[in-house]
Amino acid sequence: MLKNGARLQSQVCETQIIVVRAGTTGGALTCGGAPMIELAGTPGAGLSLAPDAAGGTAIGKRYVDAADTTEVLATKGGAGSLALDGVPLAIKSAKPLPSSD
Repeated sequence: MLKNGARLQSQVCETQIIVVRAGTTGGALTCGGAPMIELAGTPGAGLSLAPDAAGGTAIGKRYVDAADTTEVLATKGGAGSLALDGVPLAIKSAKPLPSSD
């Protein structure tokens, strides 16, 4: 289950994230096709980057699920792409500023 403020790392690439907002459903967060682990955890043996999950993660970008209930911040980029329960996370778009009319 995801918790706000949790620091996680990928088991198959260099990606590291912080959970900014954990959704109420508490899905499984993956990177590069493998489950993410605590930052101090030891990666599992024999795992490799899945070709269909190799879109990459950009440092400093926020990623959200389609329902906008789960948000993570990439603190270190990598080759794997983020997904929640098998559904890819999208880069969060900036909110438009109000017009000055």
